[in-house]
Amino acid sequence: MTVEIRRGTDRFVDRAVGRVTHHSFSFGEHYDAERLGFGPMVCHDDHLLGSGRGFDTHRHTDLEIVTWVVAGALRHTDSSGSTTVLEAGSVGVLSTGKGVDHSEHATETGPCRFIQMWLRPADGESEPGYTARPIALRTNGLVPVAQPRPDAVLWVGRLDGQGPLQLPAASQVHAFVATGALLRSSLAQPLAAGDAFLMTDEPAHTVTAGVPTDLLVWTFD
Repeated sequence: MTVEIRRGTDRFVDRAVGRVTHHSFSFGEHYDAERLGFGPMVCHDDHLLGSGRGFDTHRHTDLEIVTWVVAGALRHTDSSGSTTVLEAGSVGVLSTGKGVDHSEHATETGPCRFIQMWLRPADGESEPGYTARPIALRTNGLVPVAQPRPDAVLWVGRLDGQGPLQLPAASQVHAFVATGALLRSSLAQPLAAGDAFLMTDEPAHTVTAGVPTDLLVWTFD
């Protein structure tokens, strides 16, 4: 039974014209043997794109790519024929399977911030596919928004800064503060946006926000 705190200030940072990315795990030239992933999750990136900026067409195989748009709007296109604009509060799931090309850019209406998480697939031989939908969140509650593997669920919790929120119990729990901040608790000092809990074999824990806060919570069983 363990609880680890990962501070957002300790993430790896990449900067390019029109974008900034914070990597929670080892990525590209950034390597740390202690930060290779968590459960089936091998990438947890926090992207900020300028208007019209982003990632041109590139290829992925054998990944489940889950995208949550925090602010702005993100245009996704891929070689399976999908072209979708994800608004803030929407989730997209790209199953790359045997291989798919895709691109992602902020729309011209303004900057976009999104969290993108890559998971190893349960079945690497599947055909590529993409789904996207807006999510109706529940104040001081968790809503399941994606299940890219039978044993992996992404929940989003919205706290109003007054009521508490109970995190689920699972073999592994990754709880990321996307916006806002959590108050000091028995688990840790206050957590700010960009910080995360990594829990292994823990019971359900309760957290409280000091301001309106959104949490992205993965459960792996």
